[in-house]
Amino acid sequence: MKNSERSFARRIDLTSLQLFVAVCELGSIGRAAEREFIAASAVSKRLSELEAAADTTLLYRHSRGVTPTPAGQSLLHHARTVLFGLERMQGELSEYADGVRGHVRMHANISAIVQFLPEDLGAFCRAHSQVKIDLQEHLSSAVLHAVQEGAADLGICHASASDHSASALPNRPYRHDHLVLVVPLGHALSARTAIVFEEVLDWDIVGLHAGSSISLAMRAAAANAGRTLRQRIQVTGLDAMCRMIDNGLGVGLLPDRAFALMHGVGRLKAIALQDAWAQRELRLVARDFDTLPVTARLLVEHLSASASAPAAALETTPHSAA
Repeated sequence: MKNSERSFARRIDLTSLQLFVAVCELGSIGRAAEREFIAASAVSKRLSELEAAADTTLLYRHSRGVTPTPAGQSLLHHARTVLFGLERMQGELSEYADGVRGHVRMHANISAIVQFLPEDLGAFCRAHSQVKIDLQEHLSSAVLHAVQEGAADLGICHASASDHSASALPNRPYRHDHLVLVVPLGHALSARTAIVFEEVLDWDIVGLHAGSSISLAMRAAAANAGRTLRQRIQVTGLDAMCRMIDNGLGVGLLPDRAFALMHGVGRLKAIALQDAWAQRELRLVARDFDTLPVTARLLVEHLSASASAPAAALETTPHSAA
């Protein structure tokens, strides 16, 4: 190792790296200081020392906050790798402690969170009460990015997303769901028991965020049919979608189990979608399952076991008004 490299290594401390990552993730020194319970002036001082050690500017500072420079982006990637390695080491050492302790950072899409994770994580936490799970909801694409960058230990997203942007990420099966068309009772389609999506293109559609896996699948299907998707309204939650549909603002696609869980949200009917892409697979993703901390490996084992156990059946008959 060169003297300059040795000097750099000695001048970098883990706390400064953790603060740098927090600032980059939140885009603000003030918000990072609040999250890490440290004075903003102390954060600024450590960042300045970090830039002095690196002998380059790591952050663009502007009126709305901060963003990493190209050099900062490189440091962010390596800092996350270092911190991930330390968490993995802590996880390995925890195997020798009394009981399993630690926490797992997990990102998942809304379909997994609404349909399956409450029961699966509840059972896991009852069996491992000393393990803390930090769960965040994100779009499938963002879940993959977080795992790739080391911001999350585990992710759950739809297989279609991993087919494109994360083919290199190790993944394992978790659950399956089936999209259904949701319409108000009395709608012209409400007497149907099954339908193909091309027939739905004649109607206004209430959809989720444009980047959601359902919205992407609908747009692709419309393009393949040479049609335009009439998505007039976008919402961020499944309950909001059901309320919009109940009030005659359009029809929409939901996972079957999610619809069954929306008890009392309007008078609605679910119609089976016959297109092949309506059958979807949720998968677990990680940078390396074998090197995860022991707590994360325990959670993977638990969720993988859940994949082989079918979820309890839920009724998808018309909803009654609350």
